[in-house]
Amino acid sequence: MKFVDEYRDQKLARTIAGAIAVEADPRKSYHFMEFCGGHTHAIFRYGVQDLMPDNVHFVHGPGCPVCVLPVSRLDDAVELAERHGVILCTYGDMMRVPGTKQRSLIRAKADGADVRMVYSTLDALKIARENPDRQVVFFAIGFETTTPPTGVAIKVAEAGGLDNFSVFCNHVLTPAAIGHILESPEVRGFGIVKIDGFLGPSHVSSVIGSQPYEFFAEEFQKPVVIAGFEPLDVMQSVLMLIRQVNDGRHEVENEYTRVVTRQGNLKAQALVNEVFELRKSFDWRGLGTVPYSALRIRDVYADFDAEKRFELSVKVSKEVKSCECPSILRGVKKPTDCKLFGTVCTPQNPVGSCMVSSEGACAAYYSYSRFRDRKLADLEAVE
Repeated sequence: MKFVDEYRDQKLARTIAGAIAVEADPRKSYHFMEFCGGHTHAIFRYGVQDLMPDNVHFVHGPGCPVCVLPVSRLDDAVELAERHGVILCTYGDMMRVPGTKQRSLIRAKADGADVRMVYSTLDALKIARENPDRQVVFFAIGFETTTPPTGVAIKVAEAGGLDNFSVFCNHVLTPAAIGHILESPEVRGFGIVKIDGFLGPSHVSSVIGSQPYEFFAEEFQKPVVIAGFEPLDVMQSVLMLIRQVNDGRHEVENEYTRVVTRQGNLKAQALVNEVFELRKSFDWRGLGTVPYSALRIRDVYADFDAEKRFELSVKVSKEVKSCECPSILRGVKKPTDCKLFGTVCTPQNPVGSCMVSSEGACAAYYSYSRFRDRKLADLEAVE
């Protein structure tokens, strides 16, 4: 890729939109889930939905690691910062996610806890070196994309003898979540959520490759197209999905060939396998308990596992009852179906994780004014 403008060209967008309009069978209705929150924002930022025929629909999936982290794990991080007196390092989005009773890390910081925003694991290591008399914990979250850097941090800490550094590991796995969604009552049982195909995540796939999705294409007969993040990437991927549905095919295709291969990044995969192992189960916000869907630090690196270094209390964590984040993450509801959306819950005062994260569906709707379409429709209905 020479210039990003190549993937935002209006003339090409009209050409692809025209092809979609021709090939989308008016007798059918197409429902494609974009698993990654980056795709959700691309769709709304560039008005991709407006270029689709009326029978082509996007279903927003749980593709935001900040959004799917359960309240209990956030409450654990707050406890680490407040009760154990550590320097807690985390990425920016996690600072404002509300936990039980709307308690967030940024509120803990305001009350005196030492919580610091970092841009990378290297920042957390630097803080540990600069504060040898303090325990430093890196709050690690993310899908397969951010897992290798966490593995690097643990290995660097071991090599450098940083005995005041540890990781609170919350890395989760994309294929397990996709499988759980396809097996869910809403999809497979009652058909409440219709999914005809997936826009496969791009950054995740650059690490794990396209091969892991082949099982879903074969077992559930759902086509998958690995899509880049630019608007033309998304539109071309939709066209590829429509062609598969029309042909009765269910294959894994790779639109994002400039980055993703079938095998993925083997070096990164080897590092992850060395440092981490599967958890038997892990709770996801919106999806519930998903077997073998997350990673933990192997015993050989137990000295850098915050869950083993610090004793965390057993606590009762609660969601805000009126927040629809869990249903939105499963694709059962849209942000505009939530009574709090755009009123009580805004980016300035987020109630749920979907509004906090820069990749959350609620943030996408609000940031690009998609909620106004719903309000205008409601006004027209009253008139």
